Amino acid sequence: MAIRGDIEEVKGTEDDPSIGMTEGLLAKLENFQDMKLGVIFHWGLYAEAGIVESWQLSEEDEWARKDPWRQDLETLRKDYWDLSYSFNPTQFNPQDWAEKCRAAGFKYMLFTTKHHDGFNMYDTKLSDYKITSEKYPFHSNPKSDVLKELFNAFRGQGMTVGAYYSKADWHSPYYWVPGQSPVGRYTSYSVAEDPIMWNRFVSFVHGQLTEIMSNYGAVDILWLDAGWVGPQTGENLQMAQLAAKLRQLQKDLIIVDRTIGGPYENYVTPERAVPDIPPKKVWESNIPLANNWGYVPNDHYKSLKEIIHLLVNVVTKGGNLILGVGPKPDGTLPEEAEKLLVGLGEWLDSFGEGIYGTRAVGTQSDSKWKLTQKGQKLFAFYLIEEGEQTVSLDINSLGIELESVTRVSVLSTNEELFVQSSGEYLVPLGKEQLAIGVCIETI
Repeated sequence: MAIRGDIEEVKGTEDDPSIGMTEGLLAKLENFQDMKLGVIFHWGLYAEAGIVESWQLSEEDEWARKDPWRQDLETLRKDYWDLSYSFNPTQFNPQDWAEKCRAAGFKYMLFTTKHHDGFNMYDTKLSDYKITSEKYPFHSNPKSDVLKELFNAFRGQGMTVGAYYSKADWHSPYYWVPGQSPVGRYTSYSVAEDPIMWNRFVSFVHGQLTEIMSNYGAVDILWLDAGWVGPQTGENLQMAQLAAKLRQLQKDLIIVDRTIGGPYENYVTPERAVPDIPPKKVWESNIPLANNWGYVPNDHYKSLKEIIHLLVNVVTKGGNLILGVGPKPDGTLPEEAEKLLVGLGEWLDSFGEGIYGTRAVGTQSDSKWKLTQKGQKLFAFYLIEEGEQTVSLDINSLGIELESVTRVSVLSTNEELFVQSSGEYLVPLGKEQLAIGVCIETI
């Protein structure tokens, strides 16, 4: 898929990783790196429309309207925001989502509390444009506070939870002022010329994030999107003040002010990409299972092979991978996504020991084998291409002294492998395998 117009430039990759870090936050980031695999749900009115999230609302983002949902922008905006009257996900089953994600091998979950369109997927008291509003059909459902239900369900499955929150809000009268004509993603007014209006918006954002961090139990990650909102554009949300306030509510909260850099982007998030050179900071590639983050009918999904190869490439470079799932408007997960989750979980059941809790090996050769490490164990992964039946593992080419090796075995079966006269190990490849992992134990 061509690069979309919503992808912000990644900044902060060369920042000193210790900037602004407490011991508790550093420990949390270590634990975050152990988890390796997360899921992020983009779910809201855009699922009802079946379009590319809420991007068609922004006049300058023409890339999102190559196939416009409505022909003129004024009608599109009105009809889009009125989707709140029809969005009624009666099949929403948070326990089902959580169980399927745990079985898939995910260790943490992020959920979109609010995308740029301003529709709140939690019970905010600061806006009536929310799924729990009495004006909208889902409010009478006992699971109407979607964020609460999902956080409780995923915590119940032993998973860490975090909140995605868009710093921009195109429905807020303090960001896009009624009667004004916003051209692009930014405020409909000049912040410098109307600081009173901007301060109202800052108070609104601080208030909403305080709600999320006060009313929804333990939250470990705050993932802030809309990278154009920041000091660099004059849209300054007073992050130092905000972070201090939120960390009083959630101790050592991991804050990810995406694409901004500095002390409030505790880890960096290359989007739809695996960096050639791993960042100095903790990092997480974020990649959707399909072309789009939210649900779009007849979307193109990646293959299981692509997903597993992505995971191995990310983890062996020292990063985490978070995969995007777009739930359907009725509250169920797309069948294509569920099928991928099952396959991913089965592979991790066999090879997860070499994924979770590991770290990248400092220097890796150009070998086809990709390495991770945990204590005295090294794990070597090989990405299988169609038709391959066996592959050789040359320990010396990986920078490991053969004399230090005490045992080599296949992760999925624990079958021990023995060195050949050539000094290599022959590794059998199963017919249905997409990537194989080998455990190398050393003294």
